[in-house]
Amino acid sequence: MDDKIVILTGAGISAESGLGTFRDEDGLWTRYDLEEVATPQGFARNPDFVHDFYNARRANCAGAEPNAAHAALARLEREYPGEVVIVTQNVDDLHERAGAARVIHMHGALCGALCAACSHRWPAPPAMQTADPCPACAAPATRPDVVWFGEIPYHMDAIMGHLASCSRFAAIGTSGEVYPAASFVQLATETGAHTVELNLEPSSVVSTFAETRYGPATKVVPGWVSDILAPV
Repeated sequence: MDDKIVILTGAGISAESGLGTFRDEDGLWTRYDLEEVATPQGFARNPDFVHDFYNARRANCAGAEPNAAHAALARLEREYPGEVVIVTQNVDDLHERAGAARVIHMHGALCGALCAACSHRWPAPPAMQTADPCPACAAPATRPDVVWFGEIPYHMDAIMGHLASCSRFAAIGTSGEVYPAASFVQLATETGAHTVELNLEPSSVVSTFAETRYGPATKVVPGWVSDILAPV
């Protein structure tokens, strides 16, 4: 087994940067119908509405700053003698802006645009519109390059390979309600990895973890990173 740490991050790690979580009492899915803004069917029914939703999220993300939890993971990546892989469910770019270089976006990214006709990808402008032509095929089929409900997450083969060869697995700021990400702790456990949940409160899969630490991400994540990097 490699001396590798795989870290799964969810919306909770970006909440203190001002980016909304999804499933909390005040989360995005309590204010928006996910069937309308986060499914291919919703996009087909009302693409203008979906673009408005993601344009607003893109603007919100652009105005946010990485917090101490993002910075701590970037520090871990720089200073840990083994390999560190961050797998994020988030579509923001706060990990990268904090300095992390090894980030796998399993649910896509707000900064990307995708052609629904030819699958061409390109950097998203600050605002996208339904009639925007694809720069490759000219079809007016521009959509956000994010994974919606009913679609297959990106990079799953690579993620499974990392989970099969890690010595530690951490889940940070995740609800444990969205699959396949919720199953990652079980997969890591089966390969012998030490598992830890870092969260504001216990997730739906808390019983699967060997270790738990609770509190704001800006407190518990830097503390966990410092413990890992501390001299033996």
